[in-house]
Amino acid sequence: MQKNVAAIVTAYYHNSHADVIVGRLLQTDTLDGKGRTYPLQLASLYTDQVVERDVSRRLSEEYGFPIFPTVEEALTLGSGSLAVDGVILGAADGKYPVSEIGKTQYPKRRLFEQVVDVFEKSGRVVPVFLDKNIADNWEDTKWTYDKCREMSIPTMAGSVLPVVWRKPPADVERGGKLRQIVGTTYHTLDAYAFHALEFVQALAERRKGGETGIRAVQCLSNEQVWAAMEKPAYDPELLRMALKVLSRGPVDYDQLKEKARGAALYILEYADGLRAFIFAFDGVVGEWAGAWKYGDGRADATLFWTQEARPLMHFTYLVNGIEEMILSGKPTWPVERTVMSCGVHDALFASNSRGGERIETPYLLFSYESDWDWQQPPPPPPGRPFDQQ
Repeated sequence: MQKNVAAIVTAYYHNSHADVIVGRLLQTDTLDGKGRTYPLQLASLYTDQVVERDVSRRLSEEYGFPIFPTVEEALTLGSGSLAVDGVILGAADGKYPVSEIGKTQYPKRRLFEQVVDVFEKSGRVVPVFLDKNIADNWEDTKWTYDKCREMSIPTMAGSVLPVVWRKPPADVERGGKLRQIVGTTYHTLDAYAFHALEFVQALAERRKGGETGIRAVQCLSNEQVWAAMEKPAYDPELLRMALKVLSRGPVDYDQLKEKARGAALYILEYADGLRAFIFAFDGVVGEWAGAWKYGDGRADATLFWTQEARPLMHFTYLVNGIEEMILSGKPTWPVERTVMSCGVHDALFASNSRGGERIETPYLLFSYESDWDWQQPPPPPPGRPFDQQ
């Protein structure tokens, strides 16, 4: 049975998040009209901004979906009452103010409040997917999560990283006794660090006892990172393992300081003693990788591989998860994973703005369990070669 979906996005241009997520409902899962057709129909679109590179107006004419001037009209199709079966809310593109601590202030809560207003007036709810961060600060993240629970809104959120290809295919053993996770990321704290937090959390939540919460975080930069590596609290062998699986060529651990233009280290202290260390080495590492060690000393590592060329096929597996939720009415993976990631992300900004101060996070001392299992996607169509080493 086909389901109607309203897309509420900040901006829609070529290869934007809106394009590579919502566009798959129009152009099949391969973005070329030749792949699998989703049982989800784009019934309406709202764009908060119309940027110079906008493609939504052209697509509207080509595929026949309406673009409405308000969120309410997009959800009601102009009828005055909720008229869609699901909502995709993507607020990760466009030009918005940047806070004093360097965080882009996307209107995530504003747009979600308008969605909730339609639900309340209509007396019913439908599943909602929140792309990437739930919100850009903890207060709005908590408000959104609490509102979803209060109204029993089936909700999912987060990054594409947990569902992408892994090279080699590996995951934390369910119920395993984890001691430490070490990961790599790149780009900025504002943009790509969040993706690393999501893949780390997707690994961590599988450990024995499930998720128990995070008590503190810390964000170190440049000389603080090099000093931390002189007397490491992390396991250097895990970082070596993560660097070794990078597909663009293994990175020499001993040459990191010499070759990197800058560095950052994000430290997560979990309530049960697990610790995670996520490194960014500017100009040296341009991929996401993770390594983990169990209590008995065994270790494993994998690259979280993304197809960095259109059709950017990794987003297909994110859309597949959205499809499953809208069809079933039940989240495919727990929204609590992203609630945790958003809280950590916000606290890392606080730490960074205070020169690397350790930030305690008592509000992140919550528990949850996940029964979601990662599965290796089939090889992608042409683009960046999957077997490139």
